[in-house]
This record gives sequence, structure tokens and C-alpha cells, in this order.
Amino acid sequence: MKRPGARPEAVGSDCPGTVLQPPAPPPWMRWLPALFVAGVLAVEPITPVDWPVSFLLIAVPLLAAFAHGPVAVATITVLTVLFEGVLAGTPCCAGRSVGYLWDRHYVASYVSTALVGAIGTLLAAHRTRRERTLATVRSVAETAQRVLLRPVPHRLRDICVETLYLSAAAEARIGGDLYEAVPTAYGVRLLIGDVRGKGLVAVETAATILGAFREAAHDEPDLTGVAHRVERSMSRRAEELAGDEADERFVTAVFAEIPDGEPVVRIVNCGHPPPLLVAGGRVVELDATDPSPPINLGVLAGDGYHQDVVALHPGDRLLLYTDGVTETRDRSGTFYPLTDRMRAWSALEPRDLLDHLHGDLLEYSGGRLDDDIAALAASRMADGPVRGDAAGPA
Repeated sequence: MKRPGARPEAVGSDCPGTVLQPPAPPPWMRWLPALFVAGVLAVEPITPVDWPVSFLLIAVPLLAAFAHGPVAVATITVLTVLFEGVLAGTPCCAGRSVGYLWDRHYVASYVSTALVGAIGTLLAAHRTRRERTLATVRSVAETAQRVLLRPVPHRLRDICVETLYLSAAAEARIGGDLYEAVPTAYGVRLLIGDVRGKGLVAVETAATILGAFREAAHDEPDLTGVAHRVERSMSRRAEELAGDEADERFVTAVFAEIPDGEPVVRIVNCGHPPPLLVAGGRVVELDATDPSPPINLGVLAGDGYHQDVVALHPGDRLLLYTDGVTETRDRSGTFYPLTDRMRAWSALEPRDLLDHLHGDLLEYSGGRLDDDIAALAASRMADGPVRGDAAGPA
């Protein structure tokens, strides 16, 4: 699944045996050696005879090593040495002659360029191997992420659902943010969560949570029952771990249920940032009246998980998100003002809303995200069957 807003992925193939290739360097980097040579040629005729600027050409192989492979770097090195000889033996306005061709200073330049070229060739080979390894690792990470975060249909019955996922790191790192939307006999049930930690531990925990939710969403008649089932699954998995690692695996999550034919949404918040409801041009934070603890800290739940019910009429929009959104900072360290931004986008459809959120987050942070970001927007379609009425959010 190609998620909106995802960072550029490694170029590869799903076919077995295909060698994954790293992304190509930018054009300016590939042309940097030629631009450097052009600069040297521009300066050479106007310098005194005692200042052989052509010695600067020994840097060309190293510049080539940044963007070219080892064979190309070796070839550029040979061409540079030959070009230095041509440049040394070409008469110019400075009075140089063919006699300079084997001058000891130029011989030293040839040897230095060849030596730097050999080093550049080794560096290019090392860089190429590392880039291919990283491309493979990133491909595996992306595949694992696709398995966890399956594509969510854009419409589930009369509910429009859109998702957004942004990775904080350009290198291969699998985050712990998760989301899911499941149509059930009790309505469309939604989940968004944030696993403590990163990497394979977070992936394993996210897989446990998502697997439990996908089953419980169909079996449990009450949303609180879904939360209990997920809690039990997570607790059983944690018991298999040794030491303090089990206690450190917890997930903040929001469970939501939009029942068929009722203009309401039911919410169980387990230590997660409150969802936002956009209704009638207003943006309301749906704070839990009785917050529940994160998943795998159910021992703190006391008499159980608690559910809130608020109105969700046709055209209203519900936004679930992880704390990576609200904890995004600008250059001055100010947190992202999500609620204020949402007021300006209250008329947007879920897809457009998330697209605006994506672009605004990148612009606000200067393209430097400190945490993974997941968001899920849901809206009841105006042509969906709705009966009854419900009070709006407090």
C-alpha cells in the first residue's frame, strides 16, 4: 500500500531474486565533478605561472565518489590524470609550454590524483554496498508495515474513511503507530493506537493489538468488550516476556464505533489524545469523561473501560490521530495547533482534510518530523440511513 505522505521508498521489486537498487542521487551531485572541472578551466588561464590551479583536479575523483559507482570513479580518475597532462602541456597566455608536461610538480599531481582516485574508488564501492543494503532493509520494513496496516476501504457502508501515515525517519525504521477500520454487525468500528517504542518490538506489539481488534470487533457486542478483549490478548502476550520488558509494552488507543442508522459515535479512550469532532463549523475535543488506562495496563482500570457517546450526524467529521501530530514542533519549539488548524478545514471532506494536514505538518516542522504520525478521518455520508437523534458533544 502506498500511503499518502510516506517518505520516498527504496526502489525495488516484489519478485524473488531481484536486486534492489538504491534511489538515484540528485542530478546536481552527478554533475558536480564536471562543474568543478569547468570552474578550474575558467580560473587556470588567469592565474600566474607559479600558481598551477590545475592541481585542484586531484579532488575530482572524491567528488565523483559521492554519486557514482566504483567503475565510474576509476574511469573518471584516469580521464582526470590524462586531462592534467593535456592541461600541463598546452601553451596558454601564462606562457606555459610542453616542457612543463614532465615537470616534477605535475608528476606529483598525476600521482596524487591517481592515489586519491584509488581511495575514491574504494569509498564508492563501500557506499554502493551500504546503499543497496539500506534499500533492502527499507523494502523489508515497508513490506512489514503494509502487512500490519492493510489498505482501509474508502467507504464502509455509509461511512467515508481515509487514513494518513507519515514516518519520522528517512532510514529504515518501522514505527509503532497503527490504525484499522472494520465493518461489523454492530456498525463500523475504528481503532487508532500508538505503541510505546520503535522497531521490531513495536511491530510485534502492533501486530498483537491489530490481530486482537480484528477478531474482537466482530465478536463483542459492546465497544468496552472490544477493549477488554484486546487488553487480555496483550496481557497474555506480555506474560511470555521476561523481566521488566512486559511492563514496558503498552499501547495508547482510541476505540470508536459508528453504529448503523444511529447519529452517534461511541468512544473508548485508553490514554490516547482525544479525537476531534468537526460539526457545524465547530471543532470539539472529545475528552473522555472517565479516561481508561493504556492497553496492557488494565490492572489500573478498576471497574473497567468506560464509553462515551456523542452525536455524529451526516456531514460531521471525526478525526483520530496519534500524538505525533500534536507534538510536532516548529523551529521555535511551539507545538502544532491542531484544533486551530482544523477550524480552517471544517468544510473539507476526509481525504482533502488529511491532505491539508499532511502538507501543513511538513511545512510547520520544516520537513523534520520527530515522531511517526498516523491519522484516521471518518464521516457519515449524507445519503446514509439515519434514525433518531442524539445530543451533541458537551
